[in-house]
This record gives sequence, structure tokens and C-alpha cells, in this order.
Amino acid sequence: MLSMTGLLLGLVLLIILTIRGMNLFIAAPLCALIVAITNHIPLFSGENNFVTLYMSGFSGFIAAWFFMFLLGAIFGKFMEDTGAADSLARWIVDKLGFRHAVLAVVLACAILTYGGVSLFVVAFSVYPMALSLFKDANLPRRFIPATLAFGSVTFTMTSAGSPEIQNWIPIKYLGTSPFAAWEVSLVVAIFMACFGYWWLKRMITKAVADGEHFEARDHDPDIPERDYPNPASGLIPLVVVLLLSFFLHDAIAQYALIVALGGGVLTLMLINYKHFQNLPGAINMGTTGALVAIGNTAAVVGFGSIAKNTDAFMSTVDLMTQIPGNELIGAAIAVSVIAGLTGSASGGQAIVLPLVAPHYLDQGVEPEELHRIVSISSGALDSLPHNGYVVTTIRAICHETHQAAYGPVAALTVVTPLIGLAMAITMFTLS
Repeated sequence: MLSMTGLLLGLVLLIILTIRGMNLFIAAPLCALIVAITNHIPLFSGENNFVTLYMSGFSGFIAAWFFMFLLGAIFGKFMEDTGAADSLARWIVDKLGFRHAVLAVVLACAILTYGGVSLFVVAFSVYPMALSLFKDANLPRRFIPATLAFGSVTFTMTSAGSPEIQNWIPIKYLGTSPFAAWEVSLVVAIFMACFGYWWLKRMITKAVADGEHFEARDHDPDIPERDYPNPASGLIPLVVVLLLSFFLHDAIAQYALIVALGGGVLTLMLINYKHFQNLPGAINMGTTGALVAIGNTAAVVGFGSIAKNTDAFMSTVDLMTQIPGNELIGAAIAVSVIAGLTGSASGGQAIVLPLVAPHYLDQGVEPEELHRIVSISSGALDSLPHNGYVVTTIRAICHETHQAAYGPVAALTVVTPLIGLAMAITMFTLS
């Protein structure tokens, strides 16, 4: 009982501290310490003490994914600094028109995310354009975080072929490819895109009917006029990333993502070299951004490493793996719960897969089906209020509050993926 109480207390406190703006490098180990103390994990003595357990999770995640985060962040910063991201977004807006402001923002985020640009960089890059579009269309700005998140972390992040790591982590444990179960993934992605967009438009339309409108603020950024490159120069590097990951994944597995992102960076430099505003600055900012992003995720993975060494956690995992009936349901629940516990889709996968993948494979579960279920389920409950991307997008980028903006974010990034997950399980069961 004390073990479960400590685990829940640590999680609740982590959510509260994150919402209040405490740095994850402080909040995560602090909350992990509470879990350790209430579960009688020694702080310094013995082989499996608090420090070694926390740092093994922290450093292990960085060791496995550092180059992906680094290249993804540099790729995104190059897209931003050369104006390639803005040029591509402007092209989409020109084709759709300001009347379709919401759709334009969603598509810009989706294209950049599916092209391999880091989720955080996509949010930073598209936000000024989204702000301008919402202003021209006189739409409530509190829906901008939901619009950015919907285009980035739902039907693109966990879909087959996506270069985002949430689609690549299962490869290491299941021996699959990033295109695992692509037929079902495609159907689910189309559903989530259509249903989520309908729901987003419905929420915004209702808010406008209730009298809400755009309100300008003093700190709103200006979009500077500059010599933008051709939109194709932003699209070609994205295509290079996708093609390299497609043709190399069988030969070098997850390392294909390193080669693909590296190829995208080099292509972007060759095509848009003359459009760089500050190349050294972009490299430095991209490197720093990568360290912060992977560090925040690793900090939460460290919390999860402490949590998974508790009696309460192991009892919970055992309970989930013993759920009668369809094994995919048990896997989906296990990944969803742990992703929610850690507030990270990638962190949740990294913790759960070593524990449950052998069990389900021994049960005869098809690896490709398990891959897709793990990927989709990791992108649902991970978007609880303490999720790093959610906090950064709502507060740091869009300057909103959780009270005003989180409701629509939850609807699109928690509820919609859960419905898509149920669809995927149903389709796999009936096939």
C-alpha cells in the first residue's frame, strides 16, 4: 500500500510542479526521490540505489537517442534560419487562403513533423505564422496550442514511416521497420486527421459564437520580411529524410534515422546555403535545443527508472500483462499508463518495451502489430498536463495558461489518439 501511495504521490507532485513551471531537471529527480523513500530504495548504499537507478535511466536514454535528437534539432533550426520552414508554411497559406487558417497551420505542422523536424522546433517555427493567421481570421488565440499539437503529435508522430523517434524505438525491441503495419496505420491516421480537425473546428466555431475573438498582446512577435527561398527548397530536404529512412531501415535498423536526418541537414545546407542568416548561431541554438529536449525527456525517464523498481509498478505491469483476451489490449494499456506516468511517449516506450516486449512476443503476438499499437498508444496519455511538449507549447511558446488552453489540447492529443488506438486494435483483431 505504501509503495503505491508513494508512486502516485510522486506522479501527482511531478504534474503539479511541472504545471507551475518548475524545471524538469529539478522536479523529476525530486519526485523520484519521494518514490524511492516510500519504497525503501536506498539512497546511496548497495548496487541498486537511488542515484545509480535514476542515472542509469537518464544516461541510457541519452546514449540511445542523442544523435537523433541532435540532428533533428539542427535540421529544424536550419529550416528556421534559412526561412525554408516559413516559406513552406506561407506556400500552404497562399494555396488555402486565410479563410482556412486552422487547416493551414495543421498542414504546416504535419508536413514538417512527418519530414523529421523535431516537435519542439515545429512548434517554435510555425507559431508566428499561426499567430498571424489567427489574427487575420479573428479566431481565439487560446486554440493555437491545440492546433500546433494536433498537427504535430497525433496523426503524424506515431504513424508508419514517421521519422519521429516514437515510431522508431519499437524497432530495437521488436525487430520491425518504421513502416510496420502501414495499412492499418494509414487508416487510423486518416481517421485521426479528419475527426480531430472536425472537432477542432467545432470547438473554435462554438467559442466564436460565444463571443470569443483574437486579442493582441504586447509581446506578440513580428514576422520580418526577408528574402525567402523557394518553397521547394524546404520540401526537398524533408523528402530526402523520408526516402533515406525508407531505403536504409532494413540494412541498418534504427541507425537509418541518423543517416536520414544527416542527409536532410546536408541537403538543406546545399540548397539553401545563401539563405542562412546566421549559420554558426543556428548550429549552436540547435545543439543547445537538442540537449534541453533530450535532457528533459531523460529526466522523466530517470523518474520512470525509479518507478519501475517499485513493488507497485511491477504489480501493475504483471496485472496488465495478465489481462484476459486480446494481448494487444494489455500492451496498449501498459504503454499508455507508463507514458502517462512519465509524461513522455518516447520515455514510456523506453521503459515499458524491455519489460513487456518479450512477454507478448512469447505469446505469439505479431511484431508488426505490436509495434503499431505501442507507437499509437504511447501518443495518448503521454499528453497529460506535465508532458514537456505540452508545457513548452502552452506556456513558453504561446504564452497561454493551462486553464485556458489545455482543454482543447487534451481533446485532440489524448482523446483522439485513444479512439484511433481502439480502431487499430479492432482492425488487427478482425484481420
